[in-house]
Amino acid sequence: MKLFDMHCDTLYRAYTENSTLFNDNFHISFGKTGNIHPYIQCLAVWIPDEYRGQAAWDLFVGCVGKLREQLDGTNIVWCKTSEDICTVKEKNAQGIILTVEGGAVLGGQLEKIQQLHDMGVRMMTLTWNGRNELGDGIMEETDCGLTDFGRTAVKEMERVGIIADVSHAGEKMFWDVAEIAEKPFAASHSNIRTVTNHRRNLTDEQFCKLIEIGSLTGLNFCADFLDSKNSQTPFPKILHQSGMYDIIRHAEYMLSLGGEYNVAMGADFDGADLPGDISGIESMGMLYDMFAEHFGKSTADAIFFGNAYRFFIENVR
Repeated sequence: MKLFDMHCDTLYRAYTENSTLFNDNFHISFGKTGNIHPYIQCLAVWIPDEYRGQAAWDLFVGCVGKLREQLDGTNIVWCKTSEDICTVKEKNAQGIILTVEGGAVLGGQLEKIQQLHDMGVRMMTLTWNGRNELGDGIMEETDCGLTDFGRTAVKEMERVGIIADVSHAGEKMFWDVAEIAEKPFAASHSNIRTVTNHRRNLTDEQFCKLIEIGSLTGLNFCADFLDSKNSQTPFPKILHQSGMYDIIRHAEYMLSLGGEYNVAMGADFDGADLPGDISGIESMGMLYDMFAEHFGKSTADAIFFGNAYRFFIENVR
């Protein structure tokens, strides 16, 4: 099976819990991925909302140090260019892409965007749930959108080559980014609100905008974002605990909106409470088989690997 996953918090856990990327108790352990080739995993440095200023930067630097330590002596490729990503596919290998989840890492300093790129970051989620110097996250009631600094930061990210990620962004921030962006931005780990009425999920209008600009949305496995209660779709509802079939329901609806080339995986492993029938990376084979049976192998391959591969090849430099 081929897999390209756009978001996990495994690196953050490895650093903050003084552990490793090979911990079998985590959702993702690179010791359990031997049957997945090629495999490209976006590793996020999560910046919790209580981290600001120097504390946020120090957390990021610590996680990068952990990543370097963990990759030393392995065959895992740290993908910093499109050529690196191509190499992983051509050699049927494994690779990672470093990302940041939370623009608070910048501490309001524009020059840190270039530093992030120099240190290997290729995508950054603009906010977590709260407010930072770039603007409001989805759980902020004010929903004031991008700040002036946020607008400048998005432009600088485009200049240096860091993809803007609007998962967790407030709705006004999403549309502010859409207004000023000259390059595709992503929603690395977000589902659809029509299928599961949770404010962290995207509206139909937001997802259609991502389709319009040739962007990507990663299916999130968080149980709360999959729960079928209050679903507004005509698809059958699940009356029990959320699970793999609910992921298919989200994908099915996104495809019905025209997202054949815009749906990927953004599981949120090691950063979310999972449904009962998903234990971690070892569950991806069963989920792939369900997707292949439901949508056909070519569509399953696109969602599990091809769409994200194409997007990052086109947008990473």
